[in-house]
Amino acid sequence: MFRKAAVTTVSNGSYLQGQANGRLPSMDSGQPAQEGKVVLKKKVTLLRGISIIIGTIIGAGIFISPKGILKNTGSVGMSLTVWTACGILSLFGALCYAELGTCIKKSGGHYIYILEAFGPLPAFVRVWVELLIIRPAATAVISLAFGRYILEPFFMQCEIPELAIKLITAVGITLVMVLNSTSVSWSARIQIFLTFCKLVAILIIIVPGVIQLIKGETQHFKNAFAGNDASVMGLPLAFYSGMYAYSGWFYLNFVTEEVENPEKNIPLAICISMIIVTVGYVLTNVAYFTTISAGELLLSKAVAVTFAERLMGNFSLAVPVFVALSCFGSMNGGIFAVSRMFFVASREGHLPEILSMIHVRKHTPLPAVIVLHPLTMIMLFNGDLYSLLNFLSFARWLFIGLVVAGLIYLRYKRPDMPRPFKVPLFIPALFSFTCLFMVALSLYSDPVNTGIGFAITLTGVPAYYLFIVWDKKPKWFRKLLGK
Repeated sequence: MFRKAAVTTVSNGSYLQGQANGRLPSMDSGQPAQEGKVVLKKKVTLLRGISIIIGTIIGAGIFISPKGILKNTGSVGMSLTVWTACGILSLFGALCYAELGTCIKKSGGHYIYILEAFGPLPAFVRVWVELLIIRPAATAVISLAFGRYILEPFFMQCEIPELAIKLITAVGITLVMVLNSTSVSWSARIQIFLTFCKLVAILIIIVPGVIQLIKGETQHFKNAFAGNDASVMGLPLAFYSGMYAYSGWFYLNFVTEEVENPEKNIPLAICISMIIVTVGYVLTNVAYFTTISAGELLLSKAVAVTFAERLMGNFSLAVPVFVALSCFGSMNGGIFAVSRMFFVASREGHLPEILSMIHVRKHTPLPAVIVLHPLTMIMLFNGDLYSLLNFLSFARWLFIGLVVAGLIYLRYKRPDMPRPFKVPLFIPALFSFTCLFMVALSLYSDPVNTGIGFAITLTGVPAYYLFIVWDKKPKWFRKLLGK
């Protein structure tokens, strides 16, 4: 059942079971929660915050197929330049979110910032699309990569059966859901371990690459900018691929209320994470080119596996396992963060009330986690996942651009808002322009799929008026909603 959205929002609230709207005791103000109320505790330390960001950003892409950027840039040198530029641009976006996370101390990420800046309608549309399509499809896609690569060592001589991949994927999804429903601490500890595994996997590629450079294997870097000239459409598409590879820096903002000392830890975690990821991505691509030519990289289905087979012999069997662990970490971090968006949207009256409830003993947002399970399973076994992601990939950058534009708007709308961390104005201006430019480019380069995605997104508008604004619902409609 849906409730009418609250007229005012709380910039520094705690989670209380059964109380969705109204002014709540602040977790930072020292006010005690009412007796008998259940809250989500501040268990996200600086290290756990770093692990959430790094563990969610680094998925399967850097190990499997970094060729999208190379294909659209046309040369080794230009592809490395784009990898670096996308890392810097992503850092700009992350710094904008760091400011928002320290001045709007509510969990929920994109949703809550759009709600604060532009009101309930665009915020509802954002969470509507995320719940119904984007998050289930994105989770199913990264989970399929987990299932494929965890089985890879057992099917070296033959093709992996699709049913086996989907079954092991279903087990992985269920395990992540159970983990996030059971314990915040254990979910965070496992995320730290998986982040460590991701960094070890990257080092397994970088270190042999550096050794190859020391040996003088630089033939693929000669005339690095020579090759096919990048087209006018190619470079923006290369940036689109690069920004997708770096996406995930915003997930810590989904759990702001659970971060210890957010004014200090959110900016620190974001800056440390983005520096590590950017350096790691660029050096990983440099390592690839010490052994694999540009033409061979474009033909490879899994670049990291090809690289390992040439330099490591039998040890290359470990690479698929590390890729699978990397995917599992992305699944865990994504579910951990996005479930908080649904929790906060329910608290604000934009999703059914049950999603704002917390398990009394485990202190986890159990319903907000579980709601994703059936939707993800439907996508996994019945949906055309990659088409759905193509339809709605533009929606991510549209709303992120809107969020960062909202930061600029809030500077003028609410100049007296406390801002413990503040970025120069040119950073949000540049980043929001880039996001909106990529959205406009997708409308031009792929009008059919983008148009379908735009139409799906717009379904949130009548849904808002039907479920939220319309007060005089007939009895049969209320029963249909479970009220």
